[in-house]
Amino acid sequence: MKTKITLFFFVLSACSFAQTIALTPFVSGVSNAVEIANAGDSRLFIVQQSGEIRIANADGTLNPNNFLNLSGIITSGGERGLLGLAFHPQYATNGYFYVNYTRSGDGATVIARYSVDPNNPNLALAAGTPLLVVSQPFSNHNGGSIHFGTDGYLYIGMGDGGSGGDPGNRAQNINENLGKMLRIDVDTTNGSLPYGIPDGNPYGIGLAGNDEIWAIGLRNPWKFSFDRNTGDLWIADVGQNAIEEINHVASNAEGLNYGWKCYEANSVYTSGCAQPNVTYTFPVASYTHSGGACSITGGYVYTGSTYPNMLGKYYFADYCVNRIGMVNVATNAITYSSTFTGNNYFTTFGQDVNGELYVSASATGIIYKITDSSLGVNDFSKMGFSIAPNPASSEFFVKMSNGNYPAQVSVIDVSGKILLDQRIDSESSAISTSAFQSGIYMISVKDSNGAASTSKLAVAQ
Repeated sequence: MKTKITLFFFVLSACSFAQTIALTPFVSGVSNAVEIANAGDSRLFIVQQSGEIRIANADGTLNPNNFLNLSGIITSGGERGLLGLAFHPQYATNGYFYVNYTRSGDGATVIARYSVDPNNPNLALAAGTPLLVVSQPFSNHNGGSIHFGTDGYLYIGMGDGGSGGDPGNRAQNINENLGKMLRIDVDTTNGSLPYGIPDGNPYGIGLAGNDEIWAIGLRNPWKFSFDRNTGDLWIADVGQNAIEEINHVASNAEGLNYGWKCYEANSVYTSGCAQPNVTYTFPVASYTHSGGACSITGGYVYTGSTYPNMLGKYYFADYCVNRIGMVNVATNAITYSSTFTGNNYFTTFGQDVNGELYVSASATGIIYKITDSSLGVNDFSKMGFSIAPNPASSEFFVKMSNGNYPAQVSVIDVSGKILLDQRIDSESSAISTSAFQSGIYMISVKDSNGAASTSKLAVAQ
């Protein structure tokens, strides 16, 4: 019994508490990166605010030629420029991708479709097709991120139009696209519009308000993302003068009002603005500007397999504070990494095809991989351990090629709770998953020589 209690304490500590976030340089030589995306393969596409999209390869090298260069048609600087990139869910077959940029001349926001060169996967065709144009009254709060949801529709985060305090009350006006989350169908058309309006848009065809609107009451949601495992929507909305906020809602939660400019996070911003017959959606987490914070940079929920301690957390940063923040998905509690040296000015996060996370430091021109230096699973196979099949349905096999058995195998959920603690006495042993719900689990193996390692197992019942 004493041994089991000790093992439980070690695993619980490792999976829940003993986390040390580190930044490992991945690629250098980029200029003011404002978006990092993947196209379903090993490459990372890096959006530079000045108008170029660069390609970083899996080995950390940067292609010398641009994937696309839009510097001739955009205006850049401040909160303007080439701001967003999203690859079509069927990019591998149709070659379509979408960008968000500030148009030269009038400063309008343009959402446009481009295509990869069918003869060169590292080059895009120069001509694009504008889909949606939104006029901008000021040069700030232009939004930025665009992402496809699990429903296959394109979501567009639009700021409130700028200046300060939303002087035009645009975020609460359902007849304006500013201060909103928009949702469009890029695979259909609607009359003269080169895009369709998805069923379920709360102000859709035949209803009052702009058809494209999905949610209202946002100030500048320039960084939002979807959880790859659950489809949940995470929105980091930049605050006015005092509070930065993080919103987390289900992917199908349409028609929400996030409160701006009636509220800044949970605090009243404009007295008398809130209406008694309106339901407002408040953030799950927020923080003030104490300690030098100024502007939130939203990120992603970690869904990778290399660092089990990072599971169940949403990662974000603040432009003025040199550290990484983490929101516990289950409790909404915020914790922070240690302060990194220098002034990195974190401008964007990204995830690769495997769900591993990256962050851009604009001051250094480096894209860093976010790592957990306290525990990884890269050494699992090196220790002579393997598990298969993964994902598992009814059972999985633990195989030990090093011959150091008997061994102890533990199955741990993401909260650190041990669900199974079993001895194995042969090179290949079956373990039933019939008692487990579908989800992600950690498998810890300790052999007869005391060598231990951890890997991730997906269970799909």
